[in-house]
Amino acid sequence: MDTFDALADPVRRDLVLAVAVAPTTAGELAARHPSISRPAVSRHLRVLTETGVLVAAVVGRHRVFRLAPRGLAEVRSFLDAAGAAPASRVADAFDALDTEVARTRRERRRTEVATDEAAGRTPSPGPVRGEDPADEERTA
Repeated sequence: MDTFDALADPVRRDLVLAVAVAPTTAGELAARHPSISRPAVSRHLRVLTETGVLVAAVVGRHRVFRLAPRGLAEVRSFLDAAGAAPASRVADAFDALDTEVARTRRERRRTEVATDEAAGRTPSPGPVRGEDPADEERTA
């Protein structure tokens, strides 16, 4: 399992956030999640240590967890790369998505009209341009 898989679980993300504030024992972390059994919290902690996000140190009878020095390096590098992407590429991707949504709506409408005509029904009037909020967003 990689770092992203480990952090995909909301309980694990919460455990990481708790440990990021201060080194914390397994018992204290389990107490933050009373609806989850202690063995389940232990499994989550094991996943986080095996992926290198957390490190555990035995202090007396307790295991104290803290962030690994390089535990989130993979996530940081991904976010840095994503942040470095030109804004125009992101905007272009959303423009392409808007175009696909509009195309899909047109195709569905045409299919509905053809189905209505084939069944002998009067096609229902579709939304008039300007009444569909998505049209306004596309033209803005």
